[in-house]
Amino acid sequence: MKLVDEFRRIPLTIRVPAMVAALMIVVSAIISERVLSRLYETQQQHMAAVVGTYLDGLSNALIPPVLRGDIWETYDILDRTPSTYGVLVPLETIVTGRDGRVLASSHPKSVAPLAELPAEYADRAPPSDGMQIDWEKRTGFGRRDLLYQGRPVGAIHASFDISHLIAERREVLNTLLATNAALAIAFATVGYLLARRMVRPVKTLADHMRSGASATPRPIALEEFPRREGEFAELFHGFNALVEAERERSALTLKLAEEEKLASLGRLASSMAHEINNPLGGLFNCIDTLKRHGADESVRETSLSLLERGLTGIRDVVRAALATYRADRSGRPLTVQDLDDVRLLIGPEIARRQQTLNWERCPDTPSLAVLSGVAVRQALLNLVLNASTAAGDGGKISVQSRFDAEACTLVLAVGDSGPGLSSDALEVLVAPDPAPASRRANGLGLWMVRKMVDETGGRIRVGESDSAGALVELHLPLRDPLEVNHAA
Repeated sequence: MKLVDEFRRIPLTIRVPAMVAALMIVVSAIISERVLSRLYETQQQHMAAVVGTYLDGLSNALIPPVLRGDIWETYDILDRTPSTYGVLVPLETIVTGRDGRVLASSHPKSVAPLAELPAEYADRAPPSDGMQIDWEKRTGFGRRDLLYQGRPVGAIHASFDISHLIAERREVLNTLLATNAALAIAFATVGYLLARRMVRPVKTLADHMRSGASATPRPIALEEFPRREGEFAELFHGFNALVEAERERSALTLKLAEEEKLASLGRLASSMAHEINNPLGGLFNCIDTLKRHGADESVRETSLSLLERGLTGIRDVVRAALATYRADRSGRPLTVQDLDDVRLLIGPEIARRQQTLNWERCPDTPSLAVLSGVAVRQALLNLVLNASTAAGDGGKISVQSRFDAEACTLVLAVGDSGPGLSSDALEVLVAPDPAPASRRANGLGLWMVRKMVDETGGRIRVGESDSAGALVELHLPLRDPLEVNHAA
């Protein structure tokens, strides 16, 4: 399994030629084995035919002297037999009589007359009128029975040199190896070039997809398209269409997000008006009092104190509204003040609906610099507005921020006394891939919350609040992902 995994890691441009070369080697081995086997059979058949012709010629001449038991005439016939017989090179020829003893041989010094047949001939005695080849000793053995009136009167035993057959086999083997090696190299080279050419469009597509994973995907330029129209060209066109659709979707999402932000502020605008108008009425009264009784020191100090508190309240409301509306160009980190601003912004809406707000904030919250101030505040504002709408007039809303030391996360919990979240709202918040229809059904408020949590690497938990309504908890990590991995 490990070798298979290692092989799969090899680039395709190397794997394909290697597989082609390996296939060629296997095919070459099979073909070579069949060719050599066929050559062996052909050589043996040809050798048997030549040996048969050689022994036929000797048997006709040797039957009369063998019948008489004439050793000298038998030797004379063997001696007059040519040393080469076409492609046949006899090494030694022995003639035996009825008793199986040697009558004569072509080399009487090594095999004497009337001696026993040498063991190498006896052990390798082929069947009558047959032939046997010993490839290791490069020697062939043949035998022919001498028959007179259908009865055996003796036999001819002969050995032959087959070095030329082995040389022929070696030459054929070398030719096969050289040819197969050349073909394997040629096919591997062609396979490498073809694989590289085939993989080039895939590599181009993979590079663009990899760049799209870390940044905004870019379309494939026309000069990178294949020269001919085909499956890869259609794939490139489809990828470009997908990139264009993603760009349009991102632009539309940003536009809708801005519209959602403006809509949220629009809902608060009417409620915030009296938060400014009420202090303004008191400020004008203070000014009128100063005009009439400014000479009195106690009246002057009291009026100035009221003026300061009224202007401070108006400043806080305006600052919170501007900070929520203004784009986050500086990437300002989250602070505790951002959470308090949400309470200030939602206050008029809570008062207008005559709702009860229970606001709890953890006093010892650690550094929140990892989180974006504008994004978290907008998400919390969307959740509180959604809870206010669900709770209705006279309902109850609870907002709690706490620090989970074990998981090192900031937990923002928003509960209400409403009927609970719909199935579409639940899908937007907790589904792995929310359907577009669910996003449209719930507006972009909850979707912006989900987007912020996903970007920070957090998670959302939905449950039931103490008021039997919905409870939405945002668990936002307070450590950088690289720091977490390093610590792990």
